[in-house]
Amino acid sequence: MQRIFYIILAINLLTACQSGRENRTGPIDTGGEDGQIVSTEAIYKAEDREFLEKFLDSLAPFQDEPMGLLVARTGKLFLDAPYKAHTLERSPEELVINLRELDCTTYAESCLAIARAVKSDTPSFDRYLQELQLIRYRDGHLEGYPSRLHYFCDWIYNNAQKGLVEECAAEIGGIPVEKEIHFMSAHPENYEQLVNDTTLVEIIREQEGAINRRVIYYIPETRLGEKEQQLQEGDIVGITTDMEGIAVMHVGILVRDGGSVHLMHASLSAGKVVISTETLEEYLLEIKRATGIMVARPI
Repeated sequence: MQRIFYIILAINLLTACQSGRENRTGPIDTGGEDGQIVSTEAIYKAEDREFLEKFLDSLAPFQDEPMGLLVARTGKLFLDAPYKAHTLERSPEELVINLRELDCTTYAESCLAIARAVKSDTPSFDRYLQELQLIRYRDGHLEGYPSRLHYFCDWIYNNAQKGLVEECAAEIGGIPVEKEIHFMSAHPENYEQLVNDTTLVEIIREQEGAINRRVIYYIPETRLGEKEQQLQEGDIVGITTDMEGIAVMHVGILVRDGGSVHLMHASLSAGKVVISTETLEEYLLEIKRATGIMVARPI
């Protein structure tokens, strides 16, 4: 039973259905260093736009805060928002906006996108869409299902390459992850898009190969106590796992409370966005399959 629970967790993380009336934007231009123009449409509900505009107003006085603090402040606006898995799953792949219901990954990337929109010269719903597409997709290019950054270790790497976050685990004293990433290509039956188009499996396998050629660092849970002071408010963390085929099983944002680091996250068990009552170290030690954290520091 425990094994089934953690497999469901893995699938929830590596996939991220809406009802009611949806709206579409016009083309979104994310640009790019190579001058390439990449356009798509965003799918959202009126409430999402209303939420975003309220958030931008609330956060405007804090525009000059360091990015990490602004990410954490943004995350707190979502406290008690309902948890919902698989909110991104639709064919064809489109930029789905859902600020009403979140899973752990969409929560973290939405907070980063909102904070970046607040920091920009043009804080707006359209700017948020641009930032979200840049964060969610490989090099900011939405080009079908494989272009989404499905593995969070790959999410950290690609967003570091784009200059949006800094990979910090190595400099904080992390050690290499000693495992092969292959969960999606090994279990394509769990992903509707891979079932409907089996040619995508080979693309995913190639992406996994690229991940496996990198050295990925994490901070073991047993070292968190001694490394805690080097962690910062607003750091985005991936909770690493001993599960076969994946490196990260859950995602959250770090906040400080009384000098201790806690995890703010969209929690499956709580059914909403919460801040852990336990310290980060205590939280991880209570989760059987957790092994430590990867760290992406917003910059």
